[in-house]
Amino acid sequence: MIPSWMQEAAARAEDRFARNGIRLTLGGEPTFVPIKPEGPEWSYSAVGPTKLAYAWKVAGLLQKKRLRGAAAFFCPGKLYPGEVNPRWAVRLLANRDGSPLFRPPAPGPSSGPQALRQFATALSKHLGVASHWVRFSDPRDPRTEVFAMPLDHDEETWTSAPWPLDRKLRTLINTEGAAGLRLPLQHFPPSLPRRALTIERTGNSAAIFFPPLLQRPFLELLAAAEAAAQKAGLSALELQGYLPLDEAARWTVLGLTADPGVLEINLPACTSWTEYAGWLETLTSCCASAGLRSWKNVPQDHPQGSGGGNHLLWGGPSIEAHPFFARPKWLAAILRFWQHHPSLAYLFTGCYVGASSQAPRPDESARDLYDIDMAYTFLEGLPEGDHRELINETLRHLQTDTTGNSHRSEISFDKFWNTSLPSGALGLIEFRAIESLPRSEWMSAIALLWHCLAAHLLDAKIPRALKPFGPALHDEYFLPQRLWEDLEEIFSALEKDGFPLERKIFQDIWKWRFPSLLVWNKGPARLTVRKALESWPLLCETPVEGGSTSRFVDTSMQRLEFSADAEFFRSYHVHVAGRPLAIRETSPGVFLAGLRFRRTNLYPALHPGIPVQLPLHITLVNMKTGRVAAEFELKSGDAIFHKLPKPGAVKPAGNPCRGRRKSDLTCDLRLD
Repeated sequence: MIPSWMQEAAARAEDRFARNGIRLTLGGEPTFVPIKPEGPEWSYSAVGPTKLAYAWKVAGLLQKKRLRGAAAFFCPGKLYPGEVNPRWAVRLLANRDGSPLFRPPAPGPSSGPQALRQFATALSKHLGVASHWVRFSDPRDPRTEVFAMPLDHDEETWTSAPWPLDRKLRTLINTEGAAGLRLPLQHFPPSLPRRALTIERTGNSAAIFFPPLLQRPFLELLAAAEAAAQKAGLSALELQGYLPLDEAARWTVLGLTADPGVLEINLPACTSWTEYAGWLETLTSCCASAGLRSWKNVPQDHPQGSGGGNHLLWGGPSIEAHPFFARPKWLAAILRFWQHHPSLAYLFTGCYVGASSQAPRPDESARDLYDIDMAYTFLEGLPEGDHRELINETLRHLQTDTTGNSHRSEISFDKFWNTSLPSGALGLIEFRAIESLPRSEWMSAIALLWHCLAAHLLDAKIPRALKPFGPALHDEYFLPQRLWEDLEEIFSALEKDGFPLERKIFQDIWKWRFPSLLVWNKGPARLTVRKALESWPLLCETPVEGGSTSRFVDTSMQRLEFSADAEFFRSYHVHVAGRPLAIRETSPGVFLAGLRFRRTNLYPALHPGIPVQLPLHITLVNMKTGRVAAEFELKSGDAIFHKLPKPGAVKPAGNPCRGRRKSDLTCDLRLD
């Protein structure tokens, strides 16, 4: 049930869009892991032995709950450098009008060899072509029965022709994947397009692999497959192959894809925030029934998001009605506002932030503010008209990571209008600094904040100058309290513009993201130590198994935030590892310090000779008496500090804790 305040805020945002003639769509890419994620596929690999089974289970639940009559397709996914085979995707296609797109065969007796031959004959007959089927053997599994037939569509009728292939060449390529991806198409007749229809049977499972087709012939082939399967008495039929673009805008499309460490769900483009929130609720429920969730327990640490992100995408209902192509000034206002507010990059993302993360800010990517500001100023001065190509060319070299990768950035224009990539001209703006969280309403609340900000920035007057954060960006804004204060500024701006958002749900997210490791109260005095953010450095290339190289990050450092009230600040000193830690007043009534220390030392690592700084001791000293009020210890493998029963005397262990610069709020325990 969506709370009324969320519905009201969304309605106000969409009313402002409507008054300005804007139709903004929302897409999402939430990610899920098993309750007990085991094996490389749930850590760093994209594919593995269990992930596809989970995808099919979730797909089946979605078909029952929300996408009745949908066709489920097993499709080849992206092929990434260093990976032998393309990744896979399970895609659900459903008619928007609710009519069934595909009726699978009714479950019945197992489908034997004769049923596959009958299916092939019936399929040829439905398409109106001769049965030019060629039988292939599968070197990976001799029990598999495979037939393939040249097939094409000339915009009017189906065409086929014999494939005069020598018998010794009628063998699939010896690699993983569906038979339709393993045909020896290099031996196709030169006069024919390299396009073939493939059917296969392994055990009791039958499958049909669709070649690349336009939407109308694709639908004809789908209908023919449905009719032929019923006529042949198949007990089940798996749909595989390539999907066409939705030229007629008649489908709802949802994808379940293999991504490193997670199962990624590509939501349909939603025309409203309410629709988006509904999808997240449905998806979270179906995944839970399948044994998946959007967060994970981390051994010897606090729970975290899935690790695969929950990227939010903005776009339009069509390329012709795209909201940003003719509004570069609005887009520049959004980019400026995001640069002004680090909380939008750091508060809702995963544990890994900074320049070498998956979603760095443009001012973290070795880009001068001068160039960034010049680009935004240029966009603001463009005349009326469609500027999609110029927007893309202006931004794509700035919204990147340190290596120039336009996909890995806080706000990615990789799929905006990049015509050099097959899927780069979709008109999409991707916000990548958003993580999957334990509750669907939390993820919906973040999307609502984004939605309201988009409406607010249509008219808002914001400072045009970019903020030169410099070292303070990481020194201060990796600390939870500073991020919350920044978010409060955003809430205040939205409230003044008629978009009040309730704080509690965002406070719950903040507390979950930055768990307390220590809370100490003595009368009115209070000290809280929270887990903070850290930027882990990217290391040089390291040889890995298989003869290739990999770039690792050094995750050995951890950052803590020490937050005190005024009474604690007046009454107590803090010592860490015997060294005084200076807590400073950063805003009225708020007293903070950050602390970095080395928690692990794994290979490879930066500064391998510096030892692990655990166990870590925190000692609280009463200013008036000079006596130890309490002492706490964080051991290796602990998630929180534990109070020591008999605190000892303060033992000086060196100089006061300090940062790299005198003005730093965060100290580094490695520095003397």
